[in-house]
Amino acid sequence: QVQLVESGGGLVQPGGSLRLSCAASGSIFSIDYMGWYRQAPGNERELVAVISSGGSANTADSVKGRFTVSRDNAKNLMYLQMNSLKSEDTAAYYCNAVGAGGSRRERFNSWGRGTQVTVSS
Repeated sequence: QVQLVESGGGLVQPGGSLRLSCAASGSIFSIDYMGWYRQAPGNERELVAVISSGGSANTADSVKGRFTVSRDNAKNLMYLQMNSLKSEDTAAYYCNAVGAGGSRRERFNSWGRGTQVTVSS
């Protein structure tokens, strides 16, 4: 079992910044990809950013130039630095990890419970 816990969400004014963190724990052999997704009320969950174990990262066009994803492989941590936040960034943000773990190095695809980000004046 691999558990993911997000933190760092909150209320911020437009133009402000937040830094989200995702901590992975459990029987982990490797994490190939980690990603941030978000879901606003009434909308489908959408990909925000993804980063490979080698550090190759991609961000959605809607956040490109404002959000930066990074990870610490040694500590199984991932971050999302969010700058110049807009009201449309308001959503629950979820962490996702894909990799191998357990005694048999089985593949896993795990999700965190999410952290709320609200951008409002």
